[in-house]
Amino acid sequence: MTNTPIQDKFGRELHDLRISVTDRCNFRCTYCMPRDVFGKDFAFMPKEHLLTFEEIERVAKVFVKLGVKKIRLTGGEPLLRKDIDLLIQKLVAIEPLEDIGLTTNGALLEKKAESLKKAGLQRVNVSLDALEDDLFKSINDSGVGTERILSGIKKAQEVGLEVKVNMVVKKGLNDSQVVPMAKYFKEQGITLRFIEFMDVGQHNGWDFTKVVTKKELYQQLVEHFELEPVDPAYVGEVAKRYRYAGTNAEVGFITSVSESFCSTCTRARIAADGKFYTCLFASDGLDLKQVLRSNVSDETLKEAIVPTWKKRGDRYSDERTEETARSRKKIEMSYIGG
Repeated sequence: MTNTPIQDKFGRELHDLRISVTDRCNFRCTYCMPRDVFGKDFAFMPKEHLLTFEEIERVAKVFVKLGVKKIRLTGGEPLLRKDIDLLIQKLVAIEPLEDIGLTTNGALLEKKAESLKKAGLQRVNVSLDALEDDLFKSINDSGVGTERILSGIKKAQEVGLEVKVNMVVKKGLNDSQVVPMAKYFKEQGITLRFIEFMDVGQHNGWDFTKVVTKKELYQQLVEHFELEPVDPAYVGEVAKRYRYAGTNAEVGFITSVSESFCSTCTRARIAADGKFYTCLFASDGLDLKQVLRSNVSDETLKEAIVPTWKKRGDRYSDERTEETARSRKKIEMSYIGG
């Protein structure tokens, strides 16, 4: 097998792989895993339904040979997966993989940052939706305050991890925190990315009226900061990037609602149970776990993956309407990974 990127129906190459390592999370954020759905009686996947680290490593090697350059570990909350540093060690050893990152809510980051760095992790994206403590607690619905997350970020920086912060902005919930978050992370020299509230899953109560668009966010920011546009770092980069004038600090926008980036999407996703999805908003996936556990060769595994990507025609954000957002069945974010 050669490391030649495969292309889908629209000529989009496969470069990025997101792997969800668990469907469990220690937060109950209202826009992702609301407690009235994901309560104490909710049945998460038993351990035997999850891909093992060896299975994840094997799948990752095949994807790298098909052109994947970057892998990001997600969840759920990936730091809940026991011995996650051992998986990182396995993935880091894959050649010629260029980058491995991890997305976390940060609650366990202070405790685990050092072992993650020693394992070879290069970067973390930390989700933080408010600086105001009571508001943040109400959003995560788990009693965790901002100080714990900020301490985790500080520790990650101290051990040498690159840190970016992600903020999902929902109108009427936390849009008052846009400027305070920008000011704080500008001073810290940490890139902050604002994410438009998306209709992921079936239970987050999404509609267009709750979206704060990139245009609205930008207008808030330029009242306080001078921003300079930054060119994309690579083909398929999702964030629209800006630099605070006179500094190296950046701010970015993930605009999947107001300015779709479907035409340049290079991402594939593997859910916690091994299903391969070609879009965050997918309804169906290919069961790679079944293939893996059928004692097949890597070539057979590749032959299952390639046609799935080649027939990929996903353009959900381009085609989104109120009706599709309301009626189309979509996989939960905690299962498929962000």
